[in-house]
Amino acid sequence: MSAVITRLAARGDGATDDGRHVALAAPGDTIADDGTILPGPHHQIPPCRHFPKCGGCQLQHIDDETFSAFLVDRVAGALRSQGLALPEIRTPHLSPPRTRRRASLRAERIGHRIVLGFNEEASHRIVDMMECHVLAPDLFALIAPLRALLGTMLDRKKGAEVRLTRADQGIDLLLTGVTADGLAASEAITEFAQTHKIARLALDDGFGPQSRWEPDAATVTLGGVAVPLPINGFLQATPDGEAALVEGVMDIVGGAGTVADLFAGLGTFALPLSAQAKVLAAEGARDPVLALKLAAARAGRQIVADHRDLFRRPYMAKELSRFDAVVLDPPRAGAKEQMGELAQADLSRIAYVSCNPATFARDAAMLAASGWRIDWIRPIGQFRWSTHVELVASLSR
Repeated sequence: MSAVITRLAARGDGATDDGRHVALAAPGDTIADDGTILPGPHHQIPPCRHFPKCGGCQLQHIDDETFSAFLVDRVAGALRSQGLALPEIRTPHLSPPRTRRRASLRAERIGHRIVLGFNEEASHRIVDMMECHVLAPDLFALIAPLRALLGTMLDRKKGAEVRLTRADQGIDLLLTGVTADGLAASEAITEFAQTHKIARLALDDGFGPQSRWEPDAATVTLGGVAVPLPINGFLQATPDGEAALVEGVMDIVGGAGTVADLFAGLGTFALPLSAQAKVLAAEGARDPVLALKLAAARAGRQIVADHRDLFRRPYMAKELSRFDAVVLDPPRAGAKEQMGELAQADLSRIAYVSCNPATFARDAAMLAASGWRIDWIRPIGQFRWSTHVELVASLSR
């Protein structure tokens, strides 16, 4: 019997009301008796030749209206699973195609050929990238030249990882799993970097990354301040996605005089907030917190940078009560260890930025048990055509 797809499941499969899951189906599609997908009004032709083989995208077959609804459903489903009432869920922000400013790719020599791209979905096989509709043009422009460079470095059947990040000075490039010994290899790196205006080129042969080319110190501008960019430093995936998150955070805590920014990274939120507030920025990774400390001092910003592992040493409620508001942007695992103290702190505002709706909902439920409420949530779709969901949420009491 034919059936109609009514929603997308968490992994992007189309789902029917009777529980059937169909890969590459969109809401409104009809599934014929023989399993054929009859496209409905929300089913679009995927723009990339590599879809659905490439693991970089899972949802190129749906339109933007459906993608937005998928982001909302993921957030709402996570909240319901924790027994939380649904707050206002604002219109999601969707990053446009070809705006991704950082990416981690895989490379391998197969015979005389270097293959370079994302892995296939649920596989270690590499899709040799000939086009990409998520990478920004300046990142994609390096793919073909990188194949030539890696051809001088990679042995047969040996793999490497290629990490690209746009810095203020150009592309920051980290190659992991390769060696470049000798004068010829050094000259090849220098020629490549000069020709393609690389900001920094670093190699990691298993003993940690070492910069082999960096004519000027690589930086990234956050909140109007140039911050030293550590090798393989974390940035939000797209500039517009970062701007949407910052806008949400400023909307929630922008009027506060003192703010604690937990899991602060390089200062994505601390630096914009510090233009009008005193900020404590806590970060467990050494290199980002040192970079933020240096940048804040140079810019004269009121930031105290604290190198602190918030999983092992969360701030106590008494410490947090000194602030007018708290911002937190934890990793995918969430901030469970910090929630108990946050719940008991004498605070009235929290801006929670999350890259995992499930752990956000778990943490929000812990706060709700102490009288906190979620005022609103805005989903952020930085990873275009991906099942990866981010959000910014306002909590108060």
